[in-house]
Amino acid sequence: MPQASTHPDLRQDAQVIGLEGLAHGVSHFFHLILAPLFPWIKDAFGLSYAELGLLMTAFFVVSGAGQAASGFVVDRVGARSVLFFGVACLGVSALVLASSPNYAVLMLGSMLAGLGNSVFHPACFTLLNQRVSPARLGHAFSVHGVTGNLGWAAAPVILVPLAGLFGWRMALLAAAGIAFAVLALLFIFRETLATEQDTQNMLNKQDARSSGKRAASAGASASNHSHALAFMRIPAIWMCFAFFLITALAIGGVQSFSASSLRELYGVSLAMATAAYTAYMLASAAGMIWGGFLATKTTRHERTIAMGFAASGLFAFLIASGIVSPLASVVLMAAVGFGSGIAGPSRDLLIRAAAPKNATGRVYGVVYSGIDIGLAVSPLLFGALMDGSHPAWVFIGIGVFQCMALLTAIGVGTNTASKTVKAGAVA
Repeated sequence: MPQASTHPDLRQDAQVIGLEGLAHGVSHFFHLILAPLFPWIKDAFGLSYAELGLLMTAFFVVSGAGQAASGFVVDRVGARSVLFFGVACLGVSALVLASSPNYAVLMLGSMLAGLGNSVFHPACFTLLNQRVSPARLGHAFSVHGVTGNLGWAAAPVILVPLAGLFGWRMALLAAAGIAFAVLALLFIFRETLATEQDTQNMLNKQDARSSGKRAASAGASASNHSHALAFMRIPAIWMCFAFFLITALAIGGVQSFSASSLRELYGVSLAMATAAYTAYMLASAAGMIWGGFLATKTTRHERTIAMGFAASGLFAFLIASGIVSPLASVVLMAAVGFGSGIAGPSRDLLIRAAAPKNATGRVYGVVYSGIDIGLAVSPLLFGALMDGSHPAWVFIGIGVFQCMALLTAIGVGTNTASKTVKAGAVA
């Protein structure tokens, strides 16, 4: 089992980034494993839209709660083992959904998918932080974000045609096949994905015959346990949590009702509204790639985040004004996505700087649970605005949340920089 290296070579970095990105793409694919199939599932079981929506809510509630807890597991048993569990759980959830005879089993499958999804941010970011050289972390986080977007984009493209040709159950079986194929690939390259904790666990097993070492290990575990929650006293951690909660509220608005809002505001066709959302996703991916280069050139990542979200929020307000042409609204949707994408890699590096050493799993687990909470609440909030015939307020809300997010990012960056300066002065 290889030790984690401080300066791994380019080939190892590329392998770790590629494998982690593939796993992250699968997790985002499973975010939308049910939504594209709702027309078929609705008819098969005679469900209401509220019952269908509850399946998604259950997914994100379980994912949010599990994400906060899984960070502690990552720090204890290692990122690789937890990542394997998450991918396997996604595959099993698709099998359960494909074989479901009633709504109760559909709910069980959705909750299993949420449980599998819950491990990815703590496991993936711990893996990247430990196995990728610091000079390439900005690019690693960029790939992480891009593959997530590609996973979102791939789900309807793959599942809808399969459901149309072979039925929704076969589409879900295909999704299970994707998860298990990726799990097999990760297992083949398992040594590349070994983190410090994975290696330490292996050494502990080899040393288990020595009672003295067992006692020392037990003492260390007790000491670690007593400090396991110490990171929660750091104000920057909760500012990071607020940042993710707020940005998720904005993302949820774009994903759920931006197309419907554009149709009512500008009278565009469904095809054009869908094209606007596609432009948002593609531009967001492009922004993440550029953001990766920007992130490697500075240590004040909050400034990059502020730049990206300020521009993105301004473009959202322009769409809400209704004064631009329908074609311009599509271009502005792409601009909103590009600005948000630029902030992605810097956002992840900002959290890395705020996280205490040896607590990355716990920090990322708690912080990223804000995303699941935001994605669970956002459709209810923006849906109420649409039901109240206020389509412009969808984009106003998106813009407001992005402006709020940049303020929290500045707070995190300022707090972290201040602590760094103080630590340097003490040293």
